[in-house]
Amino acid sequence: MQTRRPWQEELDLIDRLMRDVSDINDPDQLVQKYWDGVHDLFPVEHYLSLSRRGVEPPEFLVTRSSRFTEHFNPWTQRERLPRLTGGLLGEVVYADKPLVIDDIPARLSKDDPGYFYLQGFQSLIALPHYENGKGLNVGVSLFEPGVEFDHAMVPMMHWQAGLFGRGTQSLVLRNQLSAALQALDRELQVVAQIQRSLLPASLPEIPGFEIDTFYQTSSKAGGDYYDFFPLHDGGWGIFIADVSGHGTPAAVLMAITHAIAHTRPGSPTPPGELLAHLNHHLAKSYTASGSFVTAFYATLDTRTRELTYATAGHNPPRLLRGDRIIALDDGGGLPLGILTEQTYTDARIAIAPGDSLVLYTDGITEAMAPESVSGTRELFGVERLDEIIRSARGRDMATLVRQIRDATTAHTRRTPPTDDQTLVAIRCL
Repeated sequence: MQTRRPWQEELDLIDRLMRDVSDINDPDQLVQKYWDGVHDLFPVEHYLSLSRRGVEPPEFLVTRSSRFTEHFNPWTQRERLPRLTGGLLGEVVYADKPLVIDDIPARLSKDDPGYFYLQGFQSLIALPHYENGKGLNVGVSLFEPGVEFDHAMVPMMHWQAGLFGRGTQSLVLRNQLSAALQALDRELQVVAQIQRSLLPASLPEIPGFEIDTFYQTSSKAGGDYYDFFPLHDGGWGIFIADVSGHGTPAAVLMAITHAIAHTRPGSPTPPGELLAHLNHHLAKSYTASGSFVTAFYATLDTRTRELTYATAGHNPPRLLRGDRIIALDDGGGLPLGILTEQTYTDARIAIAPGDSLVLYTDGITEAMAPESVSGTRELFGVERLDEIIRSARGRDMATLVRQIRDATTAHTRRTPPTDDQTLVAIRCL
């Protein structure tokens, strides 16, 4: 091996190498670039790289060799790598420690499985790359007769090789994680598309009433749900629900809730019976993990303008009548999916011209402001919601929904929502 360069020259070479490898994402390219750089510092003409990853002892793979006439990518062409068993290289790869062998000819026979790779060399330095204490990969430097190397450099070489091995494995794991996250993201996109397809494709046209809605998940898929059911007498069922939790699990339970509601025989009336039906099936088969669903369901008689409703632990909708807010909190019961035989009582209220009804999930009222100087985080709250509803008296429902959305966005200072948010606003004309 040649005499070492002055320290400043070595530092410049190492700095250039570190800069060059900093933006490499392919582990095979990283290894090639690193070895080229190391060769500039410590010229080694002949080398081997061995691996016992994924094979049964005493087998091992030759992943790189200066005697290869063709380059193989160990991560994508593993099936093309030479597979050997035993011999001197077998001792090296399963030693689980660094080795310096200065008498290769004396220990190598022509029937040794690694003869092709070791023949003609006098010495080797084998440096393992540890994972969980095992040298699953080993880098081997080979030296011909008459080529001497400074044994005092071996500890530093072992240190550098070990760090490089960990860095390469970290890059492999990062790429695997990135690929898994991309696959998961694609799956979540599909889940989100399926979930949104379960929501009403368009708003119903109810004579004498105006409707607008808003729906936003905190992740790609969520657990909020709203729906409208046409009734046999010309009336309409109005449903809103919120599955506990977020993301895909909540979206799955939301889809199950939708399926149970839409496959119930007969008309979805009265409200308490529909909620009891949903609760029975959810508690019996689908919420053993501790999940539950809050829900509010009402039927609107468009002839009499009477609203019959029942609630399952859901936030009481807000009814604006004049300047007064009426909370629809009668007819309450536990959230769906907790007790199998829970019953839900119906309540009634007349809807007068000019009245506005707002159904919402707690993602609206529990939207949080960023942390204040005192360390507290203030909720948007029902009081703010009521104030906006009052201020929008006489305005169309699209304006009311937009004002609520703008107010929650301003309150959270445009931070992404931490919970799903749903609004259903209905005005009696």
